[in-house]
Amino acid sequence: MPTGPITGVLFDVDDTLYDYTGSERAGILAHLHHLDLLRRFPGPQAAVALWREVMEEQYARFLSGELTFAGQQRERTRRFLARLGEDTAAMPDETAAAWFAGYTAHRDAAQAAFPDAGPVLAALAPTHRLGIVSNSSTAHQRRKLHATGLLHHFDDTAIVCSDEHGEAKPAPGIFLAACARLGLPPHRVAHVGDNYDLDALGARDAGLHPFWLDRTASRPATAPAGDGIHVLHSLADLLPALRA
Repeated sequence: MPTGPITGVLFDVDDTLYDYTGSERAGILAHLHHLDLLRRFPGPQAAVALWREVMEEQYARFLSGELTFAGQQRERTRRFLARLGEDTAAMPDETAAAWFAGYTAHRDAAQAAFPDAGPVLAALAPTHRLGIVSNSSTAHQRRKLHATGLLHHFDDTAIVCSDEHGEAKPAPGIFLAACARLGLPPHRVAHVGDNYDLDALGARDAGLHPFWLDRTASRPATAPAGDGIHVLHSLADLLPALRA
């Protein structure tokens, strides 16, 4: 890899800057309680687990191009309710979308950035160009960043999302497109994300400096042998890592 200082940093959004898992859990539990559906589960964790399972199945279809972003939301509704024994085969798109909108309202009421996100972005902004690489929709992620007070740290042109770009992480092209938006070569750019395969390995294979955010501390804060991945347990760990 060519040498040179790191002067740009790209971030994933969900579960990196934005607490997606926490807001998702709060949102689906509140929505099911509102609809009196929570009683159909043996406990809250079972409801969350089923919602997450269905989400992962349908979101994969979105990332592959089989479904639109809105389409995967409707399918998540249909598949989830079908698992509860409801007949959703003929559910109109409008009905499915309205059900999902109810969940979204509860989820957004609980949305929050991680406490370490804002201070780290503010500390980096004077000396680094900052951008986003996300397997999502640009409008959707912009709303999250705006609602959590983080959007102003990023130039509009430096937010690259798979829905508009046309390919998803870990494809090298989406990382390289974001580097181009920053006006920097990949070897001058770091990428930070919570998904080891999509973020860390994807960024490394595209020629960026990969930082894996492992908030659960499932691995020690050292690079796993042989793969060149830097491990962070908090975004605050990024600042000394970049200086080093």
